[in-house]
Amino acid sequence: MAQATRLAVSNMGLGEGLSLASAATWALGVIIYRRLGESLNPIELNVYKNLIVALLMVPTVLLAHGWGLPQLDAWQWCWVIASGVLGIGVADTCYFHALNRLGAGRIGILGNLFSPFVITLSFVFLDERLSLLQGAGFALVMMGVVLVHRRARRPVEGTAPIPWSGLLLGVLAIFLNAAGVVMIKRVLEDGPFFWIAQLRLLAALLPMAIAWHWFARWRKSPPRGVAPPWGLLLLGAFLGQYLAMLLWLGGYRYTDASVASVLNETASVFILLFAWWLLREPLERAKLLGVTLTFAGVSLMLM
Repeated sequence: MAQATRLAVSNMGLGEGLSLASAATWALGVIIYRRLGESLNPIELNVYKNLIVALLMVPTVLLAHGWGLPQLDAWQWCWVIASGVLGIGVADTCYFHALNRLGAGRIGILGNLFSPFVITLSFVFLDERLSLLQGAGFALVMMGVVLVHRRARRPVEGTAPIPWSGLLLGVLAIFLNAAGVVMIKRVLEDGPFFWIAQLRLLAALLPMAIAWHWFARWRKSPPRGVAPPWGLLLLGAFLGQYLAMLLWLGGYRYTDASVASVLNETASVFILLFAWWLLREPLERAKLLGVTLTFAGVSLMLM
């Protein structure tokens, strides 16, 4: 196993390394978001963190690309804007509504659809194919992620039925997120990287702001008088959104979308490990097996 791991690491390309780093960084952000969720509702948190990231991206874009607007043709502009509106703005709004209806456990399991959606869309629109070894690695990663999300069965009387509206919104959110990154795969390969990341964020902010407004009206509650925990919010936005997003998009730029999406699935495993390490949450035997299977699958993907 150790020899296989060393071989996989030696064969790791830039895109694969960025995808794994993105998963780990995003997982750290999730640990911070768990604390922030105690004082901010999900849509409020999403708008704040994306505004912070959009501001952080301004000096990043200026340092990397200067003051000039990116040289994109009309179709590339359309793909980038559509990717932001659908893949971030609409997808996140659907996701948070699904989260309220389904709960964190069920929505976490739905997240396993991301890789199959990306692989299917990449097969149809980007002509990408997984090798036999990569396919085996994908299967191991998915088995590991399912075990990580597995919950012990408890006999509960009067279990509430699954709300189908939440299920449909959750599936739609995952699909739009996958479609959003496949849309800009070709633009990412040749275009100005940081400009594309910033344009996606700016395109997403309008639908997110509208959703925030609707959410406040739907709740029929006045705006909060307590200031957000800005220090923790800045740390979460920097690690879990700014850095993770750049690493995530970089992974899709430098390797196949199908491969990057499978490696991104390791985020669930990193969340589990960080929660065990930082929050002292218990690590059950089945989840430990899931961690082992996931990293074995990653090793196959990288060979």
